[in-house]
Amino acid sequence: MDVMAGQNDQPVTELDARQAADQIAELTARLAQANDDYHAKDTPQISDADYDALKRRLAALEDAFPELATSDSPTLQVGAAPAEGFGKITHSVRMMSLANAFEAGEIDDFVARVRSFLNLAPDTPLDFTSEPKIDGLSLSLRYEKGQLIQAATRGDGSVGENVTANARTISDIPQQLMGDVPDVLEVRGEVYMSHADFAALNAGDGARVFANPRNAAAGSLRQLDPGVTAERPLKFFAYSWGELSEPLADTQMQAVTRLKGLGFSINPLTRVCRTARELVAAWAEIEQQRATLGYDIDGVVYKVNDLRYQARLGFRATTPRWAIAHKFPAETAWTRLERIEIQVGRTGALSPVARLEPVTVGGVVVSNATLHNEDYIAGRDSNGEPIREGRDIREGDWVKVYRAGDVIPKIADIDPDRRPADSQPYVFPKACPECGSDAIREPGDSVRRCTGGLICPAQAIEKLKHFVSRAAFDIEGLGAKQVEMFFADDQLPIREPADIFTLADRNAGNLTKLQNRDGFGARSVEKLFSAIDAKRRIQLKRLIFALGIRHVGEVAATTLARHFGTWDQLVQTVDAAAAEPAFRADDKGRKAVLAESPHWAELVGIDGIGAVLVQSLVTTFQQQAERASIDRLVRELDIRPDERQSAQDTEITGLTLVFTGTLEKMTRAEAKARAEAMGAKVAGSVSAKTDLLVAGPGAGSKAKKAADLGVRVVDEDEWLRIAGQ
Repeated sequence: MDVMAGQNDQPVTELDARQAADQIAELTARLAQANDDYHAKDTPQISDADYDALKRRLAALEDAFPELATSDSPTLQVGAAPAEGFGKITHSVRMMSLANAFEAGEIDDFVARVRSFLNLAPDTPLDFTSEPKIDGLSLSLRYEKGQLIQAATRGDGSVGENVTANARTISDIPQQLMGDVPDVLEVRGEVYMSHADFAALNAGDGARVFANPRNAAAGSLRQLDPGVTAERPLKFFAYSWGELSEPLADTQMQAVTRLKGLGFSINPLTRVCRTARELVAAWAEIEQQRATLGYDIDGVVYKVNDLRYQARLGFRATTPRWAIAHKFPAETAWTRLERIEIQVGRTGALSPVARLEPVTVGGVVVSNATLHNEDYIAGRDSNGEPIREGRDIREGDWVKVYRAGDVIPKIADIDPDRRPADSQPYVFPKACPECGSDAIREPGDSVRRCTGGLICPAQAIEKLKHFVSRAAFDIEGLGAKQVEMFFADDQLPIREPADIFTLADRNAGNLTKLQNRDGFGARSVEKLFSAIDAKRRIQLKRLIFALGIRHVGEVAATTLARHFGTWDQLVQTVDAAAAEPAFRADDKGRKAVLAESPHWAELVGIDGIGAVLVQSLVTTFQQQAERASIDRLVRELDIRPDERQSAQDTEITGLTLVFTGTLEKMTRAEAKARAEAMGAKVAGSVSAKTDLLVAGPGAGSKAKKAADLGVRVVDEDEWLRIAGQ
C-alpha cells in the first residue's frame, strides 16, 4: 500500500519544478502539524507510517529539486517546541532523531553509505549494535559528580522541558551513581510504561483513559505536579549519552554495558552484529518477540559500534549518520466514516479530515484520520489517474484504516459492498467554509486554498496563534485561547500582530476596560501588558519566523537573520529582488534564477534557502495589505540584529567554503560535515561571497571562477591542516 497515493504517488523524476514545489509546500505544512501534535501535545493525529512516508517523499523531492529545498524543511527538524508550564533546559549536546528504514535493502544501503563515508575497504571489519526501539518519551539525565542534577525532555532537540522533580520519582532512574563515574555524565534513554501497568492505570477509578502506553508515559512524566508522576508506574531504559567529561568506552556496546554497571536498566536484547544480514536477522527475531515483550516497540535501532567511527561520521541536520531505525510494518482495522470536515490553516489550505466511528487498531482507539486533499477523496492521483481502483471515499463508507508505531491511523481503502444505497459522492467545497471566499486550486497544485487572506477569520486566527507561539514571540499570558477571545472582541480586538502592541494604549482609552472582563483582574492585566512590552525587543530570527510566511520556518528564519543581520537589510534586498525579473526556463523546462538578477541570486544563493521560499518571501512583502500589516508591526518593535554563534572559534568560523575536484584523503561528505562543525557554511557554487575554495584534482571551472574573483584557493593538504586532521 502506498501511503502517498492520491496526491504524491507520481514518480519524482516525472515532476516539473512547479509540481514539485506544490508538493513540497503541502508536505511541509502537514509534517509541521504532525510534529507539534506528537511531540508537544502527546496527541498524534497521523500514524508513524504515514508520517514516515510523508517525510520520505519530501526528502526525495528535495534530493531531485535541490533548488526548492528550504532550510526550514521538516527533514531538518527534531521534535517540537517545549510545552508551556515547564521551565526550559538547553541541551548541552543536541538530542537528535533517527533516520528510518523499512526494507532490508535500505539496511544494505545504510551500511554501504557508512563504509563509503569512512572510505573503508570491503574487507575492513565494521560492527554495529542492534536494540529494540522503545515507543516512549525521550529523556536526558544530567549527573555531576555522580549526583542527578536535572532531567529534560527532548523538546525541539535544542531546548527541552525541565522535568527533574518528576524524573526523581522513577525507580529506574538512580539519584546517585556509584563507582568510577565521569564528573559530567548526561544519560539519555526512553521513559515508557509496560502493558500490564498501562492496563491497570486505565482501569483505575475515575482515571483518565489513555490511548496507548506511549501517551500514558508522556502524560505521566509531563505532570506539573510530581506527586501525580510518582503514582504512575514509569520505567526507563538507558541507551545513549550527551555531554561527557571523559569517554565512557571505545564502543557503543561497551559504553551501554558501563551504564548498566552504574545502575541503569539497558535493554537485554541489545547485541553486536557484523553485517547487514545479521542486522536484518536481529530485526526479524525482535519482531517475533514483539507481542511478548510486555512493552511497546516500533522497530529496531542499528548503530555503528566503534565510537571513533561515530565521531567521524557525525550528524546531518537532525539525524546521526551512524544510526538508523528499522521500523515495523503497519496494522489495520475497519470502521465507519461518519463525516468529512474541512479545516482551514493559516496559509488558507483546505484540509479534509475524516471523523471515524471509534475503532481499536493494535490496542489504540482512534477516531479521525487525514484525507489529504480532494483528489484522494475522489479516488485519483494528482494527474487524474485512479487510485484504490478508482473508488472514491464517501460519508457513511466502511473504511480500512491502518497504523504503525502504535499511534493513530489513516484511511487506506473502502469496502464498496458495504456502501449505503443512498450515499452520494463527497463534493469538495469551492468556497471557504470560514469566510465564504473562493477556494481555488491553482494548476498543478494538489491543495485548494481560501483566497480570503486577512479577511478569513480562520487564517487570521491561525496566523495570530503562530505569531504568539513558543518559537515566535512567546508572550506569557497570550496563548491560543486568548487569541481567539481577543479576535472576537468588539471593544479591544486583536486582528493583526500590531494590535497586540497597541492593546495597552487602547485599553487606557476605552470605557470597557480589559480588567472588567471575565478572567482578567487588575493584576492579570498588568502582567499581560508587561509581558507584551517585554517582547517589543525581539530577535530578528524570531520576528521573521513569527510572520508566518509560507515555507519560512524556524531554520529558514535563523538562516535569513544570520545572512542579513538586520531587518532593514533583509527588507531592502527583498524589495530590490521584487523589482528584478525572477525566472527563466532552462533547457529542461525548469525554472532557474536569472544570472542578471543580483538580488534574486543573492537570496537563492543563501545556503539552505531555495527558490520556492524566496518566491514566497518576495510575494508576501509585495502584497499591499500584508506589507502594511508588517510595517505597522515593525513600528512597534525594537528588532535586535542577529548575533552569529558558533560552537567553536576556528580560522574558518563564519566563512563560506566550496569544495571542488576529487578529495583523496577525506570523502567530500566528511569534509563538508567537518567544515560545518567548525562553524563554516558550505556552498555548492563559487560566487563573490565565497571565502575559500578547497580544490582537489579535476577542479575545473570552479577553480577558474575563484581565481577570477580573487577567492583564496587551497589544496587538500592545506584543508586537512585547517580541519585539524
